[in-house]
Amino acid sequence: MSEKITSEMISRRGAFSFLGTVAVLGLAVPATVLPVSEAEAQTAGMERREDRRANRQDRREDRRANRQDRRNLYMQQK
Repeated sequence: MSEKITSEMISRRGAFSFLGTVAVLGLAVPATVLPVSEAEAQTAGMERREDRRANRQDRREDRRANRQDRRNLYMQQK
């Protein structure tokens, strides 16, 4: 318990190096978190868009099937 505590002076170069490292890490961490929060914010809109796309695809498939049925009926009448 008789150890002496010595405080070291931090040089300007060391302080700027430390601040630079903190700044880089501060920019890197939000960049990884940001896409997740955007994805959560767009979930409702994405679901509506997927529903509309699915409905359009169903209507398109129905039109194609009806068109094919009409062609088959026409060919049978000939």
